[in-house]
Amino acid sequence: MSETVLLIGGGGREHAIARALEESDADLYACAGNRNPGIARIAEGFETLATTNPQAVVDYATTVDAGIAVIGPESPLEAGVADALEEAGVYAFGPKEADARIETDKAFQRRFMRENDVPGCPDFETFDDMEAACDYIDEYDGDLAIKPAGLTGGKGVKVIGDQVTAEEGKAYIRESEYDRIVLEERLIGEEFTIQAFVANDTLETAPAVQDHKRAYEGDEGPNTGGMGSYSDATTHLPFMTEDDYDEAVSIIEAAVDALEDYRGILYGQFMLTSEGPKVVEFNARFGDPEAMNTLPVLETDFLDVLTAARDGDPVPELEFAEQATVCKYAVPEGYPTDPEAGAKVKVDEESVARAVRATKDSSGDEPRESAGDALLYYASVDERDDGIYTTTSRSFAVVGVADSITDAEEIAEDALAVAGDEGLHVRHDIGKPDLVQRRIDHVNDLRGE
Repeated sequence: MSETVLLIGGGGREHAIARALEESDADLYACAGNRNPGIARIAEGFETLATTNPQAVVDYATTVDAGIAVIGPESPLEAGVADALEEAGVYAFGPKEADARIETDKAFQRRFMRENDVPGCPDFETFDDMEAACDYIDEYDGDLAIKPAGLTGGKGVKVIGDQVTAEEGKAYIRESEYDRIVLEERLIGEEFTIQAFVANDTLETAPAVQDHKRAYEGDEGPNTGGMGSYSDATTHLPFMTEDDYDEAVSIIEAAVDALEDYRGILYGQFMLTSEGPKVVEFNARFGDPEAMNTLPVLETDFLDVLTAARDGDPVPELEFAEQATVCKYAVPEGYPTDPEAGAKVKVDEESVARAVRATKDSSGDEPRESAGDALLYYASVDERDDGIYTTTSRSFAVVGVADSITDAEEIAEDALAVAGDEGLHVRHDIGKPDLVQRRIDHVNDLRGE
């Protein structure tokens, strides 16, 4: 018997979720504020609506007779969409508003960790008096990360000693309109994320992924929602050990133990420091772009995860292909500070589906060697009658999947070359051997190796 599943959200993460359900015994419907062409082609129906309006989502879920809903972005979670769906009799794979606070309220997140003895919590203080926060910066012995307590799409954090000076940090606080902020010790190390599938007091974790937040190559420029990411053919990344991975998983387990009836994805973003993994933040949904690294190599039917969660069963043991992935985003020129919206996106999808490159024995029109499978995920674009257009956020991503990070990166680059990125910006260095090696060297230096 097929299941009717409603997917909420219209970005690259949600396109990856749709792809994960495409071969399942599911009738997929979707709703989002933008019409994502990739999702629309997979779904039985697609409704454009405000996904932060719980009643609008419930009305559409009722119209299509959905039995399960998957909530992609964080904003609908903060708006209580999961609660409203539950009240309407639709199982929501995503936390209710109160549990989603582990992402949507960073002050709550840190207090939650401290009060429940969740390991990996840095020193922190929360403030609703901005002058008191500035005084704390003056008094603190060390550098601090400045974090708005609410959602900022990954672009509101400023790190003293990295992005800003102490004086610039105080000016940022005073000039902002934030009503609450968190100041916490600056963590030094390498970031990685682990996504856990959670339901009925059980969880299963995915391989670690490293995201790249900075806009420009060499980790320069402002923070973004994520310019791309990579994973290895093992559960851990090249700069990590299996023990590092296991320690991070134990932190996620401690958080889940302290949350009653949490369901959905719990995403732990960690900093691998000289003292081991520390928590940068928790998110209450799949990462974007990390979902595009994780779901393509998930061999377990994602629908089985959803039905087990709904039926009160443990999360099934997850199987992942032993392959590496590299994801690279194409974003509007000027992103994230001054993005240019409304540009027409022209993507050669057929060429992306099978990226090719010249071999040393061929060139031009001569036969070419297959570079392997490449995946294309549409993100924050809007499909209109006359084509696909950029919004002010990330446009599309390509993902290479192969036996090694190096091979996956080459596939992603070949896919970008044929996809066409005119008027768009890409970080081409993500997943390249020299950048990965710098991560390894950095951790070795921190550990004195």
